[in-house]
Amino acid sequence: MQVRISDHDGVPIYVQLVRQIKYLISSGRLKAGEQLPPVRKLAEQLLVNPNTVARAYRELENEGLVTSRQGSGVFVAEGVSPLARREQNRILLDRIDMLLTEARQMKVDLETVVKLIRQRGESIKEPSA
Repeated sequence: MQVRISDHDGVPIYVQLVRQIKYLISSGRLKAGEQLPPVRKLAEQLLVNPNTVARAYRELENEGLVTSRQGSGVFVAEGVSPLARREQNRILLDRIDMLLTEARQMKVDLETVVKLIRQRGESIKEPSA
């Protein structure tokens, strides 16, 4: 499982972890029954306090996305639908918010942003089914 955190974006680290793990689950990169890294191992990898990782895991468990098994670890919950429409929309809206904030800071108007998105969308081809 690959996640990245930033000390500079103003979002608490545990929230960043929750969002990224939700994305990995909703995109199908983490599958039902798959084990998440142990709290201490992930904390060590990310150079954060283990309590931060534990808090993120608790949040995910409260939302029904993961389950804890005493002595075994934390696993992606069964029955979590990959790419649930609501979660897809939330992820995209978060990214749109970031893009629009950056565009505003650079004094780029909305029409230009939309034009760039359309151009980019046309240049990225869908894989053949």
